[in-house]
Amino acid sequence: MLGLFWAVLRRDLLLAFRQRGVLVHHLMFFLLVVALFPLGTAADRSMLVAVSPALIWMAVLLAALLSLQRLFRPDYEDGTLEQYLLSPEPLALIALAKVTAYWLSSGLVFVIASPLLILLLGVPPQAVGVMMASLALGTPTLGLIGAIGTALTLSLPRAGLLLSLLIFPLYVPILIFGAGAMRAAISGLPYAGPLDLLGALLALGVIGAPWAIAAALRISLE
Repeated sequence: MLGLFWAVLRRDLLLAFRQRGVLVHHLMFFLLVVALFPLGTAADRSMLVAVSPALIWMAVLLAALLSLQRLFRPDYEDGTLEQYLLSPEPLALIALAKVTAYWLSSGLVFVIASPLLILLLGVPPQAVGVMMASLALGTPTLGLIGAIGTALTLSLPRAGLLLSLLIFPLYVPILIFGAGAMRAAISGLPYAGPLDLLGALLALGVIGAPWAIAAALRISLE
């Protein structure tokens, strides 16, 4: 089982890094959303610090939505996904490996790039670690939830709007807890509670989401 997981993970990471232009495009979108906000609002420093948690998380949500389409679409178009379904290997494990590769090539980039943007918004340096921790816990869950929606809409020709309607309501708890942890850290309040809830959501997603993704893929390819 571990051999299968690592094989799929390695394959998807190699394919992702061969398309570095796409990864740079998503990263630039994330950076521009955050960087252009102060220019468009002419907000002072205190207001930027106050809205920075929501701004960072909304930028992550929008950038993640752009990158979700490449999670299963290439394998669907070249027939690899059908081979996965026909193989005796557990499809849920393959789905988990693909989502892990997706996060390592996309979500992890947002986590690494966030400190620079956070400091540019005037957030106190002592809150940067909490913000990165919230993103590190929340972005994998975004990927798992998004993968379910992507699998359900895989066979539809233009599923971007439908995908947004499906997954955005499910993203709300992650947005609330992630931004809540950031606000608590900025204000000097206890932030362990929101981080614990993000960790619990991630654990629940790792346990249950691969099976939901596998079922959604079977439905889409029937």
